Amino acid sequence: MPAIPSSLLHLKPLFFSLPRFSSPSLALSRARKFPIPIINPRSHSSLSSAAAAAAAQSTGDNGSGGGRFGALAPPPITEELQKIDVNPPKGTRDFPPEEMRLRTWLFHNFREVSRLFGFEEVDFPVLESEALYIRKAGEEIRDQLYCFEDRGNRRVALRPELTPSLARLVIQKGKSVSLPLKWFAVGQCWRYERMTRGRRREHYQWNMDIIGVPEVTAEAELISSIVTFFKRVGITASDVGFKVSSRKVLQEVLRCYSVPESLFSKVCIIIDKIGKIPVDEIKKDLKSAGVSEEAVEELLQVLSIKSLTKLEEILGGAGEAVADLKQLFSLAEKFGYAEWIEFDASIVRGLAYYTGIVFEGFDREGKLRAICGGGRYDRLLSTFGGDDLPACGFGFGDAVIVELLKDRGLLPELSLQIENIVCALDVDLQGAAARVASILREKSQTVDLVLESKPLKWVFKRAARINAHRLILVGNSEWQRGMVVVKILSSGEQYEVKLEELV
Repeated sequence: MPAIPSSLLHLKPLFFSLPRFSSPSLALSRARKFPIPIINPRSHSSLSSAAAAAAAQSTGDNGSGGGRFGALAPPPITEELQKIDVNPPKGTRDFPPEEMRLRTWLFHNFREVSRLFGFEEVDFPVLESEALYIRKAGEEIRDQLYCFEDRGNRRVALRPELTPSLARLVIQKGKSVSLPLKWFAVGQCWRYERMTRGRRREHYQWNMDIIGVPEVTAEAELISSIVTFFKRVGITASDVGFKVSSRKVLQEVLRCYSVPESLFSKVCIIIDKIGKIPVDEIKKDLKSAGVSEEAVEELLQVLSIKSLTKLEEILGGAGEAVADLKQLFSLAEKFGYAEWIEFDASIVRGLAYYTGIVFEGFDREGKLRAICGGGRYDRLLSTFGGDDLPACGFGFGDAVIVELLKDRGLLPELSLQIENIVCALDVDLQGAAARVASILREKSQTVDLVLESKPLKWVFKRAARINAHRLILVGNSEWQRGMVVVKILSSGEQYEVKLEELV
């Protein structure tokens, strides 16, 4: 057998276990004869260079310990651990338990209102084709996409809203579904936008949509559902209102001044900035878009109208815009929410696909951005190659409503609530305590099982923290008799109960 180089013998402790010795001190003294080489963990050098480094640190021992020589492998390369930023990416949120309880409560109310109105829940992929959102140049949403090319060279985007996905699904289903469709969704959306109070780059949105109903009754129903939600969470008409208009108002004004139909969407996007940028910039943008100076002045005059009666004086009562709005306000009386809505001709919404009635929910103190918004979009499906269907819907974000509830002192107290805490009084009874917990869980009761051996003082503190209704103690003498001890924590009442009678 060829001789093993002495330089390699010093690497032996890296690859072999120390032999067993009857004396720990002897083992330690023998171990000291095999110094472990100090190798830079960032080094990517070969084994031979590592061996050379080991040889340089040799104490002169020739490795006479004997034993078989195994296959050598380079030592694992370890990276120096660095502290990461523990905050979520800018514009996004964590949901620790207390925040998750609030989100669950909010989403429950979204879903419950949708159920009351006979809507069915749907959902869509968070990741969609980028083409689904690239509709019209100038839309704010176009510049806010989180988009990229995937490994299949496909352009994709995180969904910034839910309506295009809904339209895609309706086209996909085709005639396999019967109209009208009344669908709702609660989904996560992403927009890379400037953040303000109630505006985040990642948010959740409640959408309700009605597909297949051309009458204004659909819009009236949708606004009624939002009002119902507000009432459920304690918001009143003195807190919140709806500004309502119709894009047909703009169409009629632009038609009077021979503004091409092709400019309509672009004009809407500019008009949606009223109140956000100076009026002079609005005028400049409209003129740049191809609207005559005379038409710009007339348009801005009409958009300043806050009275439906005044609008009718200017446009006449025969047009579709006035007729639709009058019907909506009449229906609001019948639904019982007339005090919640008001006419505001400047409301047009910033998305290009709206075609008729549009509305926005706002807080009357004016401290927050729009709470929700929606309207009619009868020609959206054809932009994706489908057959158009009458449709309307709304989007309602989770962030602004939480801010409003905070301002009004209406956020609910949502502490953790557990019905039972089960504790074994002896380590040997952990299995018995697990059985008790399983029996209660099978009866749909919530149980916090104490998984370690803990003193009763700790158990009582735990019970108080989780707001447990009762404490169930599993002790030796009681268990031998098939019993457990039940303590009602609110009253201090304590009694024994047979395991089979535990409810």
